[in-house]
Amino acid sequence: MKIIPLADRVVIKPFEAEEKTKAGIILTAAAKEKPQVAEVVAVGPGGMVDGKEVQMTVKVGDKVITSKYAGTEVKCDGVDYTIVRQSDILAIVEF
Repeated sequence: MKIIPLADRVVIKPFEAEEKTKAGIILTAAAKEKPQVAEVVAVGPGGMVDGKEVQMTVKVGDKVITSKYAGTEVKCDGVDYTIVRQSDILAIVEF
């Protein structure tokens, strides 16, 4: 199955949350924070959104930082994805 975003939506795959703290303490699933850094896996075409022209600036493969609680989480073929609006993406990260 393939997720194809519409309008100004972007499908991202969050990086896994850290299993341990820097001090070596192992975290439970409930204690892990939702990761804010993700990889873009699909980008919508942009176009007219709420009466304004939206041009997509992110592309597949970009590493991005998103708002902490942005988007809709979905599971496809056993993989967790989040669908966000491009405006919920705060920055592109270069490693």
